[in-house]
Amino acid sequence: MKLFRRRSKPAPIEPLSASDHNRAPVPLVSLEDPNRPSTIGLDYMTYEQLEEFGRELDEVRQRVLDDLGQEDADYIRRVIKVQRSFEVLGRVVLFGFPFLLPVSTAAWVTALVAGVVLLGLAKIIENMEIGHNVMHGQYDWMNDPLVDGKRYEWDNVAPAQEWKHGHNYIHHTYTNIHGMDRDIGYNMFRIDEDQPWYPSHRFNLPLAFILMLVFEWGVMYHGIELDEYLAGRMDKKEFQGRKKRAYAKIRRQLAKDYLLYPALSLPLAPFTAWWVPLAVFGANFVANIIRNIWTFLVIFCGHFPADVETFQEEDAKNETRGQWYLRQILGSANISGTPLFHVMTGNLSHQIEHHLFPDIPARRYREVSEDVKRLVEKYGLRYNTGRLSKQLASVARKLHQLSHKPDDPYKVGNSPESKALRRAKREAEAAAREAAEKRHAAV
Repeated sequence: MKLFRRRSKPAPIEPLSASDHNRAPVPLVSLEDPNRPSTIGLDYMTYEQLEEFGRELDEVRQRVLDDLGQEDADYIRRVIKVQRSFEVLGRVVLFGFPFLLPVSTAAWVTALVAGVVLLGLAKIIENMEIGHNVMHGQYDWMNDPLVDGKRYEWDNVAPAQEWKHGHNYIHHTYTNIHGMDRDIGYNMFRIDEDQPWYPSHRFNLPLAFILMLVFEWGVMYHGIELDEYLAGRMDKKEFQGRKKRAYAKIRRQLAKDYLLYPALSLPLAPFTAWWVPLAVFGANFVANIIRNIWTFLVIFCGHFPADVETFQEEDAKNETRGQWYLRQILGSANISGTPLFHVMTGNLSHQIEHHLFPDIPARRYREVSEDVKRLVEKYGLRYNTGRLSKQLASVARKLHQLSHKPDDPYKVGNSPESKALRRAKREAEAAAREAAEKRHAAV
């Protein structure tokens, strides 16, 4: 009996294998007035132009889908090999660096830092270029279990099931729509003027710094959606299921990083030093922090710089495909950089292209960006891009400015005026739903 079986070489990818891979966005339909057209984008173009805009982007998307094949499959498999090599090499260095202690202090410090950096890079690549993109279904057309978005579970404490619902479906369908996209401020920050201000928003910047360090935990908590349960918009069974999955994932991650790997280093302690398991524990902790910081920077710089627009639910109802595309461009920002930089961001530095085509392999976003820029210029739109330092400074200024209490009482969440406004809106929505139900019953 063979203890180890060599994985068979994957079958070649047939040409046009991804042509029918279609994950079109779900439109936001108005039950109250299904015939009223959405007003999204009318500041930029007419309804006829919006239709043409949508058709042109559909053509760009289909052209890329028709071209996907062996080169794309080879790329993601190669990235996985590199990521695994970084992780193995990093852990080998971390297990072996104490042997350099008799050589010189500088040598073992250098080895320790190298091991942490390699492990941090492995976690970044797994999180960004592999996990995020695979779970978007970008490689489902390959029919390879290694990159099956339905089964992939990434290396952090956020369960894939909750993340895919909150991110792939909610965020990417209802991008930057107030009251629908829960990623606007992550229920922690005031990141847009249309968000009501609360006293906790005074701490926008300190809270952002803390979230940056523990970002994977923030994503996990965000996916549980405690606020939805407390507001009565989620039943107890669903909430308990989310908690159970989160606790199970947390246990697995903590056991792997902070029990298993330190335990594996124990046999080395008699030959090196008693503190080797503690060093491995600390290295895993620092590598996770490195990954959290990088992920936070890329995500926030792609979503919250100045001039990124948000939208009201009423305006987005009954939007066309062209209007959905336009909303993605206006609600996103890119980060410029080198090809290596783009790989390290999972190509989410092309956030605009990612929001337009979330299920196309991210390695294609660079070539797609040329078509997007051409259409942006043709229709007189804005293409928000800049270096990481520029976008980060923009986000920081925005968080600072919006942390101050507004003079307008209707923008202060706990003011009588703001509460009355929200109550009137809820009553109007309830009346509209009731009227719609009566019309439906009459039909």
